[in-house]
Amino acid sequence: MTYQVKLPIFEGPLDLLLHLIEENEIDIYNIPIALITQQYLDYLDRAEEIDLELTSDFVVMACTLLSIKARMLLPKPIVEVTDEESELDPRVELVQRLLEYKEYKEKAKVFRGLEARQAKHFWREIDDEQLLKKFPPPNPIGDATWTDLVTAFNEVLERVEKRAQTISLSREEITVQNKIEYILTILQKKPQGISFYQLISHVVTKEEIIVTFLALLELVKSDRIFLRQKSLFADIYIFMTPTEEGEEHAYSFS
Repeated sequence: MTYQVKLPIFEGPLDLLLHLIEENEIDIYNIPIALITQQYLDYLDRAEEIDLELTSDFVVMACTLLSIKARMLLPKPIVEVTDEESELDPRVELVQRLLEYKEYKEKAKVFRGLEARQAKHFWREIDDEQLLKKFPPPNPIGDATWTDLVTAFNEVLERVEKRAQTISLSREEITVQNKIEYILTILQKKPQGISFYQLISHVVTKEEIIVTFLALLELVKSDRIFLRQKSLFADIYIFMTPTEEGEEHAYSFS
């Protein structure tokens, strides 16, 4: 039940009355404060339940109106006002408070509406597997060609040649077969694939890079691995070719 204030010149909720005062659409001198108070107290006597928050709001606003009306009825002393000073309107503070009050009320109404609308929605639980089947994650990697692999190989060689090699160290011989076994071992541990630059990140000599490149060529030629690339000039990713019986290879090279 919403309390309606009845006045000869205005009829509406109490907060609307104060809003109209802010807009100066009615004169504060014409508001019978005593009548408003009496009607509200009669309503409280008849109400079965008292809304304490509403009562508190009314008391604060009623006291504010009484204070403003009293100050405006007092005779104003005749003083000389300079350009830098002006008489403060006693309604200014109320106007500011009403603006804040109105903002909070409007936001609270919006939140209540959202809460009521949300209460009408019921969500069905879904497990991760069903979600992935319906919305599979996009694969960011595209096809790669022989040319892409050669380009990446040349870039790595240029990087190695720019490194300063002032110390000669004896090293064990690295064969293509050793590198093939090394690459396959890594791919077995990383079924999600490995990038070409990750594969040769620890390689420091030109000879080992060349052997690694030859091992990759041999693996691609024997269809034991396949290559993918996200975009032109991007890093090349290496994947183990599926070996299940009857499963076809999804990618080929030109």
